[in-house]
Amino acid sequence: MKFSGWIIRSERFTKLISWFFPVGGITLFPFIVVNAKYESETMIRHERIHLVQQMELLVIGFYLLYLYDWVKHLVITWKPYEAYKTIRFEKEAYDKQDDVTYLDNRKPYAWREYS
Repeated sequence: MKFSGWIIRSERFTKLISWFFPVGGITLFPFIVVNAKYESETMIRHERIHLVQQMELLVIGFYLLYLYDWVKHLVITWKPYEAYKTIRFEKEAYDKQDDVTYLDNRKPYAWREYS
């Protein structure tokens, strides 16, 4: 992987966007915004997976599909965190966040396997 984003540490921003559950980090292409209290190599790998996903879908496609997945499951469960965990992009990121070589070997559009 060539582009790994720019990391911004902001406790204030992550608290500001914690509407439904606590947010330790978020990827808003081309930035990874993290709360330093929760920052770890695993979290950064997780967010970098999102960077690649966003690039694959030209950013806006990622956000549209992400929102679609979340709303679809929110309507079913009425539980925001459960709906979040069913998002295909999150499934890939959580599944592979511990693999330090994953982004070097990742196949394009690997998130489709998690649909």
